[in-house]
Amino acid sequence: MQHTPLDITALSDGARKVLTGPPPLKLMAARGLAPLKPAELASVIYHLSLAGAGDQAIQAAAEKSSTELPEKILAAALADPTLDPRVIDFYALRLVGKPVLVEAVLLNRATADATVLEIAPRLGEKELELVAVNEQRLLREPAIIGALYMNKKARMSTVDRAVELAVRNQIAVPGIPHWDDVVASVLGSAAAPPSAPKKSAAEVDETFARIASATLVEDKPVGGVSLDDDLEVITEVENQKVQEVTKELPIHELTAAQKIRLATLGNALARNILIRDPIKVVAVATINSPAVTDNEVIKWSANRTLTDEVIRTIASTKEWQKIYQVKFNLVNNAKCPLPVSMRLLPFLHDRDLAKVTRSKAIPSALVAQARKLLQAKGK
Repeated sequence: MQHTPLDITALSDGARKVLTGPPPLKLMAARGLAPLKPAELASVIYHLSLAGAGDQAIQAAAEKSSTELPEKILAAALADPTLDPRVIDFYALRLVGKPVLVEAVLLNRATADATVLEIAPRLGEKELELVAVNEQRLLREPAIIGALYMNKKARMSTVDRAVELAVRNQIAVPGIPHWDDVVASVLGSAAAPPSAPKKSAAEVDETFARIASATLVEDKPVGGVSLDDDLEVITEVENQKVQEVTKELPIHELTAAQKIRLATLGNALARNILIRDPIKVVAVATINSPAVTDNEVIKWSANRTLTDEVIRTIASTKEWQKIYQVKFNLVNNAKCPLPVSMRLLPFLHDRDLAKVTRSKAIPSALVAQARKLLQAKGK
């Protein structure tokens, strides 16, 4: 939101007297010492902090006071529904981390949607709950739902409610990756017969938090794959590791929509588990997570047990095709589309082409083409 000067004529007599008064009076007000009501003082300080509203000393004093006003005064000002939205926005950006003041901003009907959207990524669990209960605001500005979704501090049950609100009202939410898949998951859950008792919000939060905290504790860098390694051995070892970890984690209790959020926001271990999820949209959300590393892609491109969609996504991403190990792994992965494998084949080193000619796990046409390339080189 743009912070522009206030219309002085629309302010109270006391505020107008200060802003049109001599510099000493303005400086006193800028320091928070003027005998004004909380909302009036907050407005005056806002106005004086803007460039051109006073000399540099006054402006600097107002800027300093904006973060140092007593909480009691500022809380009363920010709760006033007559306060200009620009003034609320000005202070909101400075008070994140002060629960009482944040609550006053979130509960004030004069607070602009843009202000809530701006501070949502930096809010804590309880504050995000206040954001989520204002359904009118969420429907007016769906991007706030996206900010809730992407904030790791938001309870899973809170996110579920906000997402379901958007789905029920057929509103597309910007800022949530794979929104169409999330919608399909929500609608699918609603239509599916209840095979198990529905969890309460507290149970959902406990389950999601348990998984998230466990993955954080166990998070380790994902190792690369050597060109000399056996792909089948790699796959078997990785799958066994994932099975051992998931024995203690109730990931199967999460809905598809919840798994997609975990895939989007989770860490390396969470992604390594969810890339193998039997629900395709979850696996695809994992490979498309913005946090995926090249090292993870190298491993996954060599895994023949992953869903076809994951391998196709890797094969269609130009950035990952620039990595030599990914090229080699895709050529040796039978799930890679044949046209892609054929296109990548000429980029392989001679010794790796020779390995391809001995492979029995890929299409015969690819093996034959590798032989032709070697013969053309006289090898």
